[in-house]
Amino acid sequence: MTLVKYDPFRGFNNMARRMNTLISEFEPKLSIETGDFLPRVDISENEKQITIHAEMPGLSRDDFKLTVTDDKVLVLKGSKKREKEDKSDEKGVTYHRIERSCGEFTRSFVLPDYVKEDSINAKFENGVLTVTLDKSEPVMPKEIEISVN
Repeated sequence: MTLVKYDPFRGFNNMARRMNTLISEFEPKLSIETGDFLPRVDISENEKQITIHAEMPGLSRDDFKLTVTDDKVLVLKGSKKREKEDKSDEKGVTYHRIERSCGEFTRSFVLPDYVKEDSINAKFENGVLTVTLDKSEPVMPKEIEISVN
């Protein structure tokens, strides 16, 4: 029995990359996330910090890069590789289902103006990346009293 996998989204990644390039010319802070594998992300906030948790099972520290761009965009970029690329050479191996995703990925997050870029901390443990972003004190509007004659 031959199993032929139909992928209705086969060309979507290429189209998404092209759309992202086009959109970035008009609105640099908008991003379309691409990749067969996309880390699941939780974002939380309290009065002092913003915290991002990204699940990246099966990845090592060398499989991704975390950067902040000049326009205050936090970018998580990397790739998840298959354990063994081609098992079709092994005798007696027949795949009935392949559900685990792999491939290159990019996740982008526009940072608010009140984030201190110089105090961003990241920790990668047990397949979970935790990024903490300290908030700066809000700038209070300056008020000048004008004397009325």
